[in-house]
Amino acid sequence: MISLFYLDYPMLNYVLIGAGPMGLCTARRLKQHNIPFVGFEIHSDVGGLWDINSPTSTMYESAHLISSKTMTEFTDFPMPPGTPTYPRHDQMRRYFQEYAKHFDLYSDFQFETKVVKARANGENWEVTIEKGGDQQTIKAAGLLIANGTLHKAKQIKLPGSFSGTNMHSAEYKSATVFTDKRVLIVGCGNSGCDIAVDAVHRAKSVDMVVRRGYYFLPKFVMGKAIDTIGGKIKLPNKLKQFIDGTIVKILVGNPSDYGLPDPDYKMYESHPVINSLVLHHIGHGDIGVKPGIKDIEGEQVTFEDGSDSEYDIILQATGYELDYSFVDQSLLNWNGSAPQLYLNVFHPERNDIFLMGMVEAAGLGWQGRDEQAHLVALYLKSLLKNGQSALKFDKIKRDNVTERCDGGMNYLQLDRMSYYVHKGEYLSKIKKHIKELQTS
Repeated sequence: MISLFYLDYPMLNYVLIGAGPMGLCTARRLKQHNIPFVGFEIHSDVGGLWDINSPTSTMYESAHLISSKTMTEFTDFPMPPGTPTYPRHDQMRRYFQEYAKHFDLYSDFQFETKVVKARANGENWEVTIEKGGDQQTIKAAGLLIANGTLHKAKQIKLPGSFSGTNMHSAEYKSATVFTDKRVLIVGCGNSGCDIAVDAVHRAKSVDMVVRRGYYFLPKFVMGKAIDTIGGKIKLPNKLKQFIDGTIVKILVGNPSDYGLPDPDYKMYESHPVINSLVLHHIGHGDIGVKPGIKDIEGEQVTFEDGSDSEYDIILQATGYELDYSFVDQSLLNWNGSAPQLYLNVFHPERNDIFLMGMVEAAGLGWQGRDEQAHLVALYLKSLLKNGQSALKFDKIKRDNVTERCDGGMNYLQLDRMSYYVHKGEYLSKIKKHIKELQTS
């Protein structure tokens, strides 16, 4: 049996799933406002995605932050002196471990414990957990889901039959897998570009399938992290897109200058690639650029332009799907490729289930996610007291669930952009609601 702790509340605990960075800041805020909860983490330690040893981590040995530490860290728990501008995954793991120690969060989680099933049963929840092969079902007041968005690989069906190794970037850990191999990488997002750069130093050859255009940004400009430059003066979206797009063109040129397709959309309408080396290697011929795949037979891949090459490994850097398979989609108000929730968190009708961290935005960082966690904790605090502010918020989330915090941006209609928001608008609404819940 798994022993659970209960705080001095005449009610059940809430269940918090995941001890990654989102789960940690959620736990911290729940503790701050005396919300009774118990956390479950499938791994033996905190850190989530950033602990390469976790069974659900898709991290690889060369991985670093693609946003700078300044724009990523918690404001009330800065990264230690000497941390590089773009920390490596193990440095991030230590950072989150220290965060958990600082806010005394380890005791709030049951580790090596998997949530198998969660279902609503009347006013409560029944949550089935598994540890060491044994299962038990507990009752809970509600569910806070913070298990991350980058675990379930989104793989495409390749045309034809490939006789080599077909793998997803989620399986990739070390460049040693590429030693003396002919490698084809499908996808040109941030992970795909990172892995292509890794492969250059080990593989016999490296090609990359690029079917759509991307904006490529260097990590440093004038010795400073690119995401720390500008932003002090708020500009209209169209003007900012034009200015920043022009600056990037001056700094790195057009993608077509390197044999890549140019984007057919404006800057920031899709997440850019932050990589200082991939264009360098493409420009030097270390990475070949290929169009879409037409057919595969054995080791031979035929492309849409009629060319063909032979490969030993095809690595799909084709992204991830949201995975909340332990709870029925109807309880998440699922619509299309993602749940439809107010501020990407709040169910329009229910007050006992919350998706923590299902949000992406340029520059949001962990502090933005902490603000999200703070709002949820304040809402629950008011709810437990039958406060009027919670009732007012219930109406707001019900009436505005279809509202997307896009800041007027015309984001691309892609699965991975379905929960993308505009940082300024998103945080403005979060902070407004925090103030309302604190003062009413």
